[in-house]
Amino acid sequence: MSEMFDAVDALVASRSPLPPAEERKRLRVAHGLTLDDVAGALKVRRATVSAWESAKKPTEPRGPEREAYARLLKQLAELYPAPVPATFTAAPAPAGELPTVPDAAIDEMVESLRPPTPDPVADMPPVPDDAIDQAFPVRPAASSRRPASTTRTTSTSRRPGAKKAAPANTTAGGTDLRFENGPLAVLDVDDDGKVLAYCTGGLVLDVPAKSLPSLVDWTLKEAKLGQPKLSGPGKPADPLIVLTEAALERYGLPVALTEEERHAGRIPEGHKVIKQLTRADWQLTKRGFGPWARIYRPAKGSDRQCVQLCIPSWNALDTRHWGNAAQLPPAELARVLGAYASRVMTPRGSTAVTGLELMTALHPPTYAVRDEETGALRQADDKTPGSLGKDAIDPMDWPPCEVPDGHPVLKDLPRFHVRGPGEKLFEEAYDWARPMTDDECLRRHLVGLDVNMAFAAGANGLTVGLGGATRVTSPVFDPKLPGSWLVDLSHVDLSRVKVGKEWVELDGSLLPSPFTPKGERPTGPAWYATPTVAYAVELGYEVHPTEAWVRHDNGRYLDGWYNRLRDAYLATMADLGVDADLAPADFLAAMDGYKGRDPELAIVVSAVKATVKGGLGKLRERPRGEGWRPGEPWRALSRPTWRPDIRAAVISRTRINLHRKIVKHAVFTGQYPIAILSDCVVYAADGPSPLDFLPYREGKPLPGGFKLGINPGLVKHEGTQDVLWGEEVRERFNAPELNLARYIKDGTVTDVDNGE
Repeated sequence: MSEMFDAVDALVASRSPLPPAEERKRLRVAHGLTLDDVAGALKVRRATVSAWESAKKPTEPRGPEREAYARLLKQLAELYPAPVPATFTAAPAPAGELPTVPDAAIDEMVESLRPPTPDPVADMPPVPDDAIDQAFPVRPAASSRRPASTTRTTSTSRRPGAKKAAPANTTAGGTDLRFENGPLAVLDVDDDGKVLAYCTGGLVLDVPAKSLPSLVDWTLKEAKLGQPKLSGPGKPADPLIVLTEAALERYGLPVALTEEERHAGRIPEGHKVIKQLTRADWQLTKRGFGPWARIYRPAKGSDRQCVQLCIPSWNALDTRHWGNAAQLPPAELARVLGAYASRVMTPRGSTAVTGLELMTALHPPTYAVRDEETGALRQADDKTPGSLGKDAIDPMDWPPCEVPDGHPVLKDLPRFHVRGPGEKLFEEAYDWARPMTDDECLRRHLVGLDVNMAFAAGANGLTVGLGGATRVTSPVFDPKLPGSWLVDLSHVDLSRVKVGKEWVELDGSLLPSPFTPKGERPTGPAWYATPTVAYAVELGYEVHPTEAWVRHDNGRYLDGWYNRLRDAYLATMADLGVDADLAPADFLAAMDGYKGRDPELAIVVSAVKATVKGGLGKLRERPRGEGWRPGEPWRALSRPTWRPDIRAAVISRTRINLHRKIVKHAVFTGQYPIAILSDCVVYAADGPSPLDFLPYREGKPLPGGFKLGINPGLVKHEGTQDVLWGEEVRERFNAPELNLARYIKDGTVTDVDNGE
């Protein structure tokens, strides 16, 4: 009989009422869920969920997926009522008779943003540094009243001369009224001595706060600043306050740091402003009061209280990544940081720190569950599926081959021991060059190609380990299994390789080895990441590893991170007049001088690219002072995102992607690169343009080769110099293998050390 009842329940569930496609998307976006979040909970593909929300021709879910999807939408509709009467009603069956949802992740996803009741998590002690986020639940919606004093300088809510922030896929405040004034504000003092907060979109607020503690209170209670969460189990971003030099003086802070303070990265703990904060029961993280200070109070109940400060004159905005952003007027600086926040996330520190924080925000290590006994929310005992977990890998559990020198797992090595390729995984970007042939010397130009967002493209679709590694001896290589492999690849001969299903003959002496950063052919067994070994198999050669550290718990952890940064990059470049669907000649013309069309948005482009490289670099962060000695653990080891294996896999795949294009280009044209530096490759050509040597036919590029375009993985023109320039530079510095890719952009040669 029970089987009949189950069949009846399934039959009813298969016709569960659903709202229109537009309403489905509205509810998902209102809750801060991505397509990947919903797809993961319902055990379907991302494209399937997208089709359910298609405005043109939506598809309808069936079977258990329809039942679960209907339940999700019903609960979201209760949290986010439509501004007009809903066009559908829930099934009239009593709640207790609802069919069983096959995946409890839906309930957890919805419950994670319900205003929670006081719970045991709130009483946890404060966690230092960036880990503080994991100790505190989401605070409830702020009061809906307006700030005590709001100044709108024009009828359109924009200050004269200020530009409107560029449109983005995700608006600064979204639909959440708690953050209706955007993610951040730049504080300055006007000629009348008033403190003004310049927000995104040109909005300007009066700031009544007379001290830094009262400024923090005002920010949390009245400013309505912040940003909705980026994923279902995540949490909203804390408000960011940027202090100009005038604002620093107003609140009793130094305009610039002394040399000693710059070295320490903070002002002294005895500073009067820090004493004011202490008396007001505010706390600082262990990093202290520096360029990116975080001020917080331990949570009380469900109330999360934390404000981030950014101080440009203390070098919070590194000129290598943010250009002259620190010198911009307040409204323009708010526009730059607001565009970055809306498209990437609210900055949490340097671009490197933000890149790492974006990974965590998209895959929070933990999630909220309802305690069955008390009814209160608490942190789940297990990790969020697809995340790196709540706890870092024990330093002594790391494979010795994957850790950098000085790691605790290597403490028993002799003091001056230098690890070779058979002891150390060394996956790095290319730095290779060779002398030019006689034929290349007769050509007129050296043309540099740069791969757009190369490391982001290397992360796209890459399967990486999510947990600890398992040691295996004499393993059979599995290209789908992330890890590190000890294998001899010295037998791979680049003069005869397989391209697709065909063996081809090449001049191997003109090609770099794909297995070493310097392009040298391996001489024996060495440690490699999975993508490198898989490429040797792709080239047609057998591999026989003698040892491996593999990770059976794995997934495509970086996909959401890549998608977010890719979309930010493409949207900003489109605003600068460089679209993704331009013809090759039009693309080159659009790239010519694109930064001058809107210098502020050009800063955002630079910051997005730095977020990619810096975020990946942070995965293997080294000690930063702190009295560290070799063999001792350092602070970064305590976080789940200290993952040198993931960094190695991304770099390996990026280098292999470039080598694959080089090989296909050589097969098709007979042309070989003369220099490669990271994501830039230089060819000798008869003309100054990439179109003078790239094999386009009827506007179509060589499949698998170099293609001009703005999408990650495609290439753009890096620069062109004369062949005579290259030969003269190498002769002047007596460096026949000087890496000309380093100087191809503008021809300026510096820091030459015989090609090293």
